[in-house]
Amino acid sequence: MSGPTGGPPEKADAIRVLVVEDDPVTADAHALYVTRVPGFAVAGVAHSRAEALRVLERTTVDLILLDLYLPDGHGLALLRSLRAAGRTTDVFAVTSARDLAVVREGVSLGVVQHVLKPFTFPALRERLRRYAEFRSTTANARGEAASQAEVDAALSGLRATPRTSALPKGLSAVTLEAVTGALREAGEAGLSSSAAAEALGVNRITARRYLEHLVADGSAECSPRYGQVGRPELHYRWRG
Repeated sequence: MSGPTGGPPEKADAIRVLVVEDDPVTADAHALYVTRVPGFAVAGVAHSRAEALRVLERTTVDLILLDLYLPDGHGLALLRSLRAAGRTTDVFAVTSARDLAVVREGVSLGVVQHVLKPFTFPALRERLRRYAEFRSTTANARGEAASQAEVDAALSGLRATPRTSALPKGLSAVTLEAVTGALREAGEAGLSSSAAAEALGVNRITARRYLEHLVADGSAECSPRYGQVGRPELHYRWRG
């Protein structure tokens, strides 16, 4: 039996993830990311607070990837209602918001990770792996912690800074976000470096550097396209 995204069958012990994201393209990309991490499965995809509640009523969910800006209310309002109902489901807040007050409120409500958009597959994979390690450590523990060190060890995976690589010299996060958005919108057709440059208002060499960076970290793929004359041109496609 295949999972909700049409991927491989779920394993019985997989960590089941609900993706809550109002943008359908982004939601599909995040769901695909989850399916590519061993030990995780997509329990469902919701595009609103109301839809998320319906999924949670009928489906077992271990972790929620929660967008904070939903069409029918703030994501933290959804989380407050879950806590009021006694639900202890873990949450990754996924958002472009950089307001530290929102981060603090999320922590008070039990958000275990705060992931800023846009993010690449390796960035989310690292956080999911650390979360899985935390679950495994606490699930295998028996009784009470013997010491402060044992408590610290259990929490170390969630507290540690994920091992994500910095952008190469000369690349900016703002432009990378624009390139990522353009590539996602291009869908299966993909983009050449020339087309990306024209769409973003940068030169072709600059566009290609960003596209190659996305290929290198596994977020995109490229293949040659042959025209009627001349050398083939590389086309880049978002892997989500």
